[in-house]
Amino acid sequence: MKPDHILAGIALILASGLLLASHDAMTKHLALSLSVPLILWVRYCVQSVLLPLMFVPSLGRSLFHTYRPGLQLLRGVSLLAVGVLIISGLRYIPLAETTAVIFLAPLFVTLLSALLLREQVRQVQWLAIGLGLLGVLLVVRPGGELFVWPILYPLAAALCFAFYQLLTRLLAGKDHPATSNFYSGLVGAVLLTPFALLQLDTVGQLAPLDIGMLLGLGVLAMAGHMLLTQAFRYATAAVLAPFTYGQIISACVVGWIAFGQLPDALALVGVAVIIASGVWMGWLQMRR
Repeated sequence: MKPDHILAGIALILASGLLLASHDAMTKHLALSLSVPLILWVRYCVQSVLLPLMFVPSLGRSLFHTYRPGLQLLRGVSLLAVGVLIISGLRYIPLAETTAVIFLAPLFVTLLSALLLREQVRQVQWLAIGLGLLGVLLVVRPGGELFVWPILYPLAAALCFAFYQLLTRLLAGKDHPATSNFYSGLVGAVLLTPFALLQLDTVGQLAPLDIGMLLGLGVLAMAGHMLLTQAFRYATAAVLAPFTYGQIISACVVGWIAFGQLPDALALVGVAVIIASGVWMGWLQMRR
């Protein structure tokens, strides 16, 4: 592996984190005036249109063929739940703290793998999970500003995202990644259509900039995940795993610029602990 390739992979994954953090910041802004179903519906519709335009020329009809429609449906519902919970939480919780809590998902994947797939989890992995939960307690400590019930939104989102990742693992090698991404967007768009159409008239009351941001959510989400995928063409998962947590740093910067919100000292320690536990868990998985 060439050094310049490794640097390219790191740059791509950091750029992906910045795009996804910007996506979440725009979502937080729009959630103050629009309903959650409408925001997600527009995003999924844009994604469902863009993906075929990008991949049909190379994949043809195979883009729409799935060997596991049931799993694709469950995966789409899981991603929809993640989106609803994240946006609901962003209405009350700062961007950086929300992002940090959602990054518990890799730890929850290990937990769900033990409970649902009966995979063996070693003692040291349980310690990494415990360390991650300790980080959350530092971010959301009793008596702190974030010790409020809406913090349950990002916690539940992390759990749903872990379930989504497990389903993605089960689909790996069966359906093309573009097929899985297409159906995850399509499922969300179809399920949200009845709710979104009831509130579609509110879009006309938005400023042109907000309408542009609303349409841009699907573009940003797709671009962020495509950069993430491309990064792994240049460097291994072992090299890139620590840099995926750069999204939390991006969320801190974007949250400060857009909303004037920065985590306090103890919350920053908690964020660091969450990052350390995730990197540790990733290292343990790589060793196995």
